[in-house]
Amino acid sequence: MRSHYCGEVTLKDLDTNISICGWVHRRRDHGGIIFLDIRDIRGICQVVVNPENNIAFEIADNCRNEFVIKVSGMVLTRPEGTINSNMPTGEIELEAENIELLNKAVTPAFPLDNYQDVNEDVRLKNRVLDLRRPEMNHRIVTRSKITSVIRNYLEDNNFHEIETPILTRATPEGARDYILPSRVHPGEFFALPQSPQLFKQLLMMGGFDKYYQIARCFRDEDLRADRQPEFTQLDLEFSLLPGDIISTGTPFDSFIK
Repeated sequence: MRSHYCGEVTLKDLDTNISICGWVHRRRDHGGIIFLDIRDIRGICQVVVNPENNIAFEIADNCRNEFVIKVSGMVLTRPEGTINSNMPTGEIELEAENIELLNKAVTPAFPLDNYQDVNEDVRLKNRVLDLRRPEMNHRIVTRSKITSVIRNYLEDNNFHEIETPILTRATPEGARDYILPSRVHPGEFFALPQSPQLFKQLLMMGGFDKYYQIARCFRDEDLRADRQPEFTQLDLEFSLLPGDIISTGTPFDSFIK
């Protein structure tokens, strides 16, 4: 449906026909010419719609924030004095040849501009909208990249990613367990793990000397600054003797310092 992400259209695409899809971030009418800022997870691309293109202009004139559209057209350089050096697509604009309205939207509960300060309660009640905000896009994508770097590094050093059970028996740790009733064993209960502690120790004894997991953990505690009912942690266990090395060539006991 699209040939490019909005945030990846640059001067390298000059004078080529492309298609983008996304949400209408802003709509501006400047003396009969309509400008649409189209947003997706990679960024924003400016679209210019000329009144000579009757069909596209009529659709653009009726677009409002968060309408989902597809735009096809030619990539052009922005006129002198309108270049925005603060964004990757700030040197180009897309001259619309065809606009397809994919979905309409009601007025959002709050503006999705990344500079808007919105109360957290409002954001969480409208979580889908909140996830569309560039600020939230950046955080989630950054977390994904960090996780990928962690996995690549550990795999290069002979660690094995092993999933451990989520439904287990209650074990004494530093917090209360979440308890789940068993359907097939009335009166019996499962517990959600506070950490994979026991399972990774079993792995060590079973011969898996380098284990890791991006582990989901659960603790039945009241909310505090350093406590959450559920959280994700990088969980590691390894049985190495002093002097063993990793792929960097650094002695392990020096590396952990």
